Amino acid sequence: MMRAEQLIRAFPGRRLAELEANDVSDYLARLGQKPNLQAWQFRQSVDAIQTLYSIVRTEWPVPPDWDFWRDSARTLEAQHATTAREFAPVTPEDYAGRIGDTRFAPLIHKHLDAFVRLASGIRTRGMSIRTEKTYLGWVCRFLLHFDARAPDELVFLYDKVLEQPLGDLGAFRRSRRPRRLPVVLSRNEVNRLLSELDGMQWLIASLLYGTGMRLMEALRLRVQDLEFDRGLIVVRRGKGDKDRIVPLPESLAGPLARHLREVRALHQRDLDAGYGEAMLPDALARKYPSAPREWRWQFVFPSGRLSRDPRSDATRRHHLHETAVQKAVVSAARRAGIAKRASCHTLRHSFATHLLESGYDIRTVQELLGHADVSTTQIYTHVLNRGGLAVRSPLDAG
Repeated sequence: MMRAEQLIRAFPGRRLAELEANDVSDYLARLGQKPNLQAWQFRQSVDAIQTLYSIVRTEWPVPPDWDFWRDSARTLEAQHATTAREFAPVTPEDYAGRIGDTRFAPLIHKHLDAFVRLASGIRTRGMSIRTEKTYLGWVCRFLLHFDARAPDELVFLYDKVLEQPLGDLGAFRRSRRPRRLPVVLSRNEVNRLLSELDGMQWLIASLLYGTGMRLMEALRLRVQDLEFDRGLIVVRRGKGDKDRIVPLPESLAGPLARHLREVRALHQRDLDAGYGEAMLPDALARKYPSAPREWRWQFVFPSGRLSRDPRSDATRRHHLHETAVQKAVVSAARRAGIAKRASCHTLRHSFATHLLESGYDIRTVQELLGHADVSTTQIYTHVLNRGGLAVRSPLDAG
């Protein structure tokens, strides 16, 4: 109970039962400013304090967001989607780590130049880090089991990276996954799910449904990306490395403004403590060395603790790890009694479907979602709540 005793000593002369939820949250925020505190130590403190108050049985109108603080212990890894685009691995182990299987390290070492060129070719085309991970994995397995791999899976490697087109491979078709209809919540189900959330998780989930953003797009938002006067949000470097504009829901303007006031106070405390830098793309950081400390570049949804940047080793406050929101949404759907497999991406699917139900043009929805091809957006026309192809069942014909 050493971690719990540290909380008690932080409030001399006050009993545990007298502390408010905000007192505990402020204590954890101060604790999170200690850069030498390891992730497991921070998580241990959160668990100890939560256990302590389960024994004390203090009644708070709104208890501390234990899941948020616990997940704030997670930092952005070198292979995380936010950091990896700017991260340039230099060892076979880095590439093996990106693929998620260290057994490939000797193989990558043997063909390191090809892997460097492959990663470079993928990034210059604006493909996602997850696509890069998939392609790297394919190449590893291809080299390990050459005879077992179909040639069409390596067309990109030979044609775009090694610049050795395979020519006419005969009559083959690229393998495609079966297209499944997305899970979509009704408006009532969305409201029930959101009502089971609070705090930052509620705000992020509401944004996902209200704007159609992907989860990582929301978490990577900077303060300057929210334009309250124009009622819009600028989504930068979305899938395919493209920018786009989505609406800022009027009902979220007030909660977002209040949230930003809290974030700004946190940022000021970081500055006063000698920190306060946000991670910027390398080119911008070199061109504008003072920009990382500016308010406009701070993450809208920061983590609850400082952590070391996996590339530069600098102490920074990254954005909240996505697992915090993912777990919160799944848990909220369960509590709301929703029998569907609901997730953060389900809110994006629901956004698109509900817009089409309201009569919005499919091209407009395509732009809002950031789809390169309208055929991707058209799948939502198959899940509109009109029944199968707007046909009335003969059972109801009377």
